[in-house]
Amino acid sequence: MDSNDSGRMISGPTNPMVTPLLTDHYQFTMAYAYWKAAKHQERAVFDLYFRKNPFGGEYTIFAGLEECVRFISNYKISEDEIHFIKNNLPPSCEDGFFDYLRGIDCSDVEVYAIPEGTVVFPKVPLMRIEGPVAVVQLLETPFVNLINYASLVSTNAARHRFVAGKSKTLLEFGLRRAQGPDGGVSASKYCYIGGFDATRKFSSDFLCIITLFFMWHTISNVAAGRLFGIPLRGTHSHAFVSSYMSLGEITEKSLRKKDGSSTCVDFVSLVQKWLNKIKWSDSLCGIFSETNKSELTAFISYALAFPDNFLALVDTYDVMRSGIPNFCAVALALDTKQLALDWTLGHEVDAYGIGTYLVTCYAQAALGVVFKLVEINNQPRIKLSEDVSKVSIPCKKRIYRLYGKETYPLVDLITGENEPPPKVGQRILCRHPFQESKRAYVVPQHVEELQRCYCAGSSDKKRETLPPLKDIRERCVKQLEQMRPDHMRRLNPTPYKVSVSAKLYDYIHFLWLNEAPVGELQ
Repeated sequence: MDSNDSGRMISGPTNPMVTPLLTDHYQFTMAYAYWKAAKHQERAVFDLYFRKNPFGGEYTIFAGLEECVRFISNYKISEDEIHFIKNNLPPSCEDGFFDYLRGIDCSDVEVYAIPEGTVVFPKVPLMRIEGPVAVVQLLETPFVNLINYASLVSTNAARHRFVAGKSKTLLEFGLRRAQGPDGGVSASKYCYIGGFDATRKFSSDFLCIITLFFMWHTISNVAAGRLFGIPLRGTHSHAFVSSYMSLGEITEKSLRKKDGSSTCVDFVSLVQKWLNKIKWSDSLCGIFSETNKSELTAFISYALAFPDNFLALVDTYDVMRSGIPNFCAVALALDTKQLALDWTLGHEVDAYGIGTYLVTCYAQAALGVVFKLVEINNQPRIKLSEDVSKVSIPCKKRIYRLYGKETYPLVDLITGENEPPPKVGQRILCRHPFQESKRAYVVPQHVEELQRCYCAGSSDKKRETLPPLKDIRERCVKQLEQMRPDHMRRLNPTPYKVSVSAKLYDYIHFLWLNEAPVGELQ
């Protein structure tokens, strides 16, 4: 178990299935080929990034970094795992290779990354991983896996939060519909980062909850609550409502405090009085006249059990004709401070639960994160493709976010590692990596370098401390607030600019011409 600069030990991955074997078979066959060619110790640099924003939007939330750091900080291939690998590689593989695998611990691997919870954009390296080529290659699949879904569902949650606005409570309801236990637990964590206030297990795809009490920063997924330290809250299901048949089932009718003292001797009668007021209110014209008695009974029973945290599902029978009036009657009876006031004041639909479409990322299945070699033995490498969007940006790089006069980010600028950093007030030429005519001058009012060191390897660089989950969430919220509104809108958002420096642009195209084959005319 590794430790950070503060001396605090870094725990292993949240999911015990995240082990060195959580990788593709070809990673081990390549590792053997590197080892056989005595190439396995060559120093390599890989970039992890994505090519296109999800859901038709123009931004993405970077998430999953903590799990990557936990994984690499505890990386060790066990004897059982080596035995399994050996049995699944060709018998011609030499025993020396498996001795090599026993010694791998990632102590010579450096990880530089943009902080988790940051708003990010295509082509910008989210992570830069440096180390022996065979070792870093073994990290590719687990890193891509840990970043892909985390960033996708955090972005999905952020987009829902943007539509709902700041004042509404958003609940993640997706556990039972998620892709397995890990999908459910991960969704709870990353929806929270993306701006959801709570999560709970429920079957509805999109269910309105009416409540008089906000539930800030809570969840109902018990496993996720224990793992991530988010306070738990929960309500009831349709089965709870259906289990009641009449008010006669409620034998204890008094509403009691924690100390056992009664605040209302006959709470059932009080609820019925409120229900009659609601039903025959002149302003409502009798639209709430057909309420379901068994539903009312269930609501009263639940309120008697949880008078300070009453929350009800209103769609078991009929939302408008039964669920809402029954809920309002119980809620108003509980809300004793409102008894002398107009019952229509101070109450609203203020919480929404979203399940299947949120946690499964129904609108887009994957983010498309890639992991590309950009340098080996201090020599830059470029991946070429007939599809220009798949051409990689070579060499070790630094990333800066340039801000304008109105404090909005204007452009993310990628430079070579050894280039001087952009300065405030300095006129900078920003170029599209591959389209010659797309370029602009920027005079930044503020410059922020994005990547930080999270694993120092054998270097003496200072290592960033992993922040608590609530700090990641706060960073995400602040990042979204900083963005220009036209980048954030759902319909026809303005693309955010990602550029390279003039020097890096020239270098990319020099390498491109050198690597591309030259045809010969006969």
